[in-house]
Amino acid sequence: MLIGFVPDSLAKMEAVRIGHRPPFPAILHIHALLMGSWLLVLMAQTTLMATARRTLHMQLGLAAFVLAPALVIAGFALIPAMDRPIADGVLHGPPAVAAQLRPVLAIVLDIMLLQLRIGIAFPLLIGIGLAVRRSRPSLHKRLMILGTATALPAATDRIQWLPSTMPGNPLTADLWPLLLIAPLFLWDLYRLGRIHHAYLLYFAVQLALAIPTHLLWGTAAWRGIALGLLRVEG
Repeated sequence: MLIGFVPDSLAKMEAVRIGHRPPFPAILHIHALLMGSWLLVLMAQTTLMATARRTLHMQLGLAAFVLAPALVIAGFALIPAMDRPIADGVLHGPPAVAAQLRPVLAIVLDIMLLQLRIGIAFPLLIGIGLAVRRSRPSLHKRLMILGTATALPAATDRIQWLPSTMPGNPLTADLWPLLLIAPLFLWDLYRLGRIHHAYLLYFAVQLALAIPTHLLWGTAAWRGIALGLLRVEG
């Protein structure tokens, strides 16, 4: 996350400073704060359990019940805040502005598929993870990490030196996160001698969402639907 977002964010802040792009909407700062807080809590929680401080782990875990829904709400609110001005510029702006923004709009509408996918997979896996925290702790701890990993494409897509199929197709948005969780998967496979149910659930959810993502990517039908979701009128 740091490798992907820090250089990208610094470059965009510099672009705002010199007037090459408009200031960020407030919801973007809120989303960044929430995501950063979530990652810090996750790191703290794993550290607390690794050091046998279970009581403190359970107390801090209450923060997840606030952060997770807030993060999902902010994520969905961020999509129109970032994409609608681009769409309005293409549809209603001066011809020169519209021509400049048109290829950008095509890309952001496709990326909406990944954003919506994360917005579904993250609360689903995290919600299950929180629900089984007492009854199935082994499933709980893995789903908290795997649920968070659903957001990894947002970071890997920003790492310029990684080979990427974007924006042509979202294949690397699927492959790089799989590579990043591979050590966790392989260690569990070695240690347990079987595939833990958490991974089967993660792969099932990701596959179910990846299929429509790939089928809709770059299609005129999806872009029409996306503009409707953004409530942009031609």
